[in-house]
Amino acid sequence: MAPSPLLSLLLCPPRCTCQNLSPSLAVLCARAGLLFVPGLLDRRTAELRLTDNFIAAVRRRDFANMTRLVHLTLSRNAIRQLVPFAFADLRGLRALHLDGNRLPAIGAQQLRGLPNLRHLILGNNQLQAVAPGAFDDFAGTLEDLDLSYNNLARLPWETIRRLSNVNSLSLDHNLIAHVPQGVFADLHKLARLDMTSNRLKKIPPDPLFLRLPVYAKSKGSPLSSLVLSFGGNPLHCNCELLWLRRLAREDDLETCASPPELLGKYFWSVPEEEFVCQLPVITHHTGRLAVTEGQAATLRCHGAGDPEPAVHWLSPEGKLVANSSRTLAYENGSLEILVAAVQDAGAFTCVASNAAGEATASVELQVSPLPQLADGTRPPAPGPSDILTGSGLGRPM
Repeated sequence: MAPSPLLSLLLCPPRCTCQNLSPSLAVLCARAGLLFVPGLLDRRTAELRLTDNFIAAVRRRDFANMTRLVHLTLSRNAIRQLVPFAFADLRGLRALHLDGNRLPAIGAQQLRGLPNLRHLILGNNQLQAVAPGAFDDFAGTLEDLDLSYNNLARLPWETIRRLSNVNSLSLDHNLIAHVPQGVFADLHKLARLDMTSNRLKKIPPDPLFLRLPVYAKSKGSPLSSLVLSFGGNPLHCNCELLWLRRLAREDDLETCASPPELLGKYFWSVPEEEFVCQLPVITHHTGRLAVTEGQAATLRCHGAGDPEPAVHWLSPEGKLVANSSRTLAYENGSLEILVAAVQDAGAFTCVASNAAGEATASVELQVSPLPQLADGTRPPAPGPSDILTGSGLGRPM
């Protein structure tokens, strides 16, 4: 039996307006001066608007048993705290608006229990981090994700990569300096990607950009296309952005921030032949280093070029040297052998490489054996070096 109109009226929170859209209910509490989520909420509520209030926290009990809620708006409050599983009972929720609050981060459990979420709006907060797994419950259903106007320097890119149903992705006005190559490749429904006003010097090639026509504005773009916005970034216009310059796309006033000769020039007006890279040059390196067996040995190497080259090391046998129990390969180009052995001796090769090519330099390591032991014996003859175990260059812990 349906509740009477009188009962519905009694369940309407003070200072709110309730619209009985039988069999569901819309509760409108905008600009009501609320400090907390109202406690008197009809469980039939399908839409709840709590915009422009002073709510500072969302507690586990605030939305308990509200399984019919489809649209929840908490925009422009003062929310700093979302307790874990705050929305866990909202299994039917399709839209969650949390923009214009003061959230510092999104943890792994704060958005749990939303398997049907389509729209998540988190713009205009103070977000500095989004935990890996934060969007796991709705990675396959989400259509619209807005993280704009926050303080995000990093994103959970592996989660972004799995948003297979997403249509609009707003990452603009953050502090993002790096986008992994191919991260958008599987987002086959993506129609709008906004990366405006971040700290991106380059945008790596992505199959998505080559698969669809790319436009600067939604107006006039065909349905099967991608609207890509990336203005306001300090673009370094070298050969790594040549792929982007070759896209058939109208000018949207993006500019180059470097190199100096292209500073301030409109990206789309720079001729393709000016998007160039410079071969690496080894600017300084260790020439020869002599140590005694058991001592530490640090081999140094630094390269310059455009883009800045990465440095890795090859052993005297020509094998890649990576981090191990005895070696640390640093991003600044140094290779540290923590405990040198006689079998480590030989000519190590420093390799500096970038998109334009590579440069090499040889560093001779001499390891003197320990002197004769006290009992008159000598240490065993050296075998092959055991530092040649890595297949890639790592970062020391």
